[in-house]
Amino acid sequence: MKNRINEHDIHQKYKQVIFDMFEKDTYAKSLGIKLIDLGEGSAAAEMEVKDNMLNMHGSLHGAVTFALADFVFQAACNSYGRVSVGLTTTVNYMSAGHLGTVVMATAEEEKKNYRTAWYKIRVESNGELIATMEAVAYRKEQYFIQVD
Repeated sequence: MKNRINEHDIHQKYKQVIFDMFEKDTYAKSLGIKLIDLGEGSAAAEMEVKDNMLNMHGSLHGAVTFALADFVFQAACNSYGRVSVGLTTTVNYMSAGHLGTVVMATAEEEKKNYRTAWYKIRVESNGELIATMEAVAYRKEQYFIQVD
């Protein structure tokens, strides 16, 4: 049987290193997404809605809402330092984000096993739920940080 690495210990030891790596995400930076919390299998991020994020109706474009939700999904499933990639996502749009507001997304791990993990993501603005996402990640064997 393989020696299993204790992912709790890895997260605790390398949390800041992993957090810093997400702060360098160029796509997230281009949208003004800021990671504000990174837990074991969880993450939270926010961004301010700008003019260039609006659709033809003057509300937050669904693609930008998706990008924010996808970013926290990525952060949550990679929070153990182990390479994880998205397999599927399902998004439900419920309300629109508006110019000048701050939109926040949170991701929570529902369950994980050696190869797969499931997440629920909420996107909110001004206390209103604007979207939800259910997401599944594939967990590869390698780590993207140097594990002792």
